[in-house]
Amino acid sequence: MAIVVALLVVLLRATALAAGAPSFQDIEESLTCQCGCGLTVHACNHLQCPSAIPLRQEIRQQMALGLDKAHILAHFQQKYGEKILSSPTTHGFNLTAWTMPFIALAVGTVFVMVTLVRWRRAGARPRAAPSAAAPDGSPSAERSAHERTLERELERFDS
Repeated sequence: MAIVVALLVVLLRATALAAGAPSFQDIEESLTCQCGCGLTVHACNHLQCPSAIPLRQEIRQQMALGLDKAHILAHFQQKYGEKILSSPTTHGFNLTAWTMPFIALAVGTVFVMVTLVRWRRAGARPRAAPSAAAPDGSPSAERSAHERTLERELERFDS
């Protein structure tokens, strides 16, 4: 049991150290290149990109100051605006970008389930038996109300 606790402590410390010292690539992936390619700074494939090269130098400068990832991203957001971030923030109106796909999926699932239940109920209903003939056996009694209405309208039309 003591070994498990010791391993958990070591794991937590390693996670804390890793969280405090971000990798260069991790920060590059968190920023969008401003040259118009739509890629992250890390993925920008322009050889002499006028945006990615200065951004990489600025990332190195910020890392040299010993700042963590959150502070570095806040610096870039303050300098270039929210458009520099490769993913929307999780507060304010941007929360909609994070929640709407899940809400739409839930609403769609409920719609499909309700539709399936209604279809199953409609299929399980017994079909109406044909109406019994009138006691006198006349063919007019066997006709439906729509057929009788149609007959009356046709007779009135012919006269």
